[in-house]
Amino acid sequence: MKPEQLEKLLENNAKINVIDVREDEEVAQGMIPTAKHIALGTIPESADSLDKEQEYVMVCRSGKRSMNASEYLKAQGFRKVHNLEGGMLDWNGELVFY
Repeated sequence: MKPEQLEKLLENNAKINVIDVREDEEVAQGMIPTAKHIALGTIPESADSLDKEQEYVMVCRSGKRSMNASEYLKAQGFRKVHNLEGGMLDWNGELVFY
């Protein structure tokens, strides 16, 4: 999924879950609003808490780690999983800081 597509979906309050798989220090630099932080290394243990019927967009810095997370979830039976192309490097939308 391209960043512009995700931004439009979020602006329209679409039912889509954004999962940020970056490390804590990366997330401190800003996250996409509504994103949930689940570091890549904890995806396997966190997958059980995610609803396989929901739609997800996985996000990292450049799109490589989130692609791995997307592929992992798909292998676990998640059907509606997308990777944010270009990751946060290509995200020009709003950021939130925690």
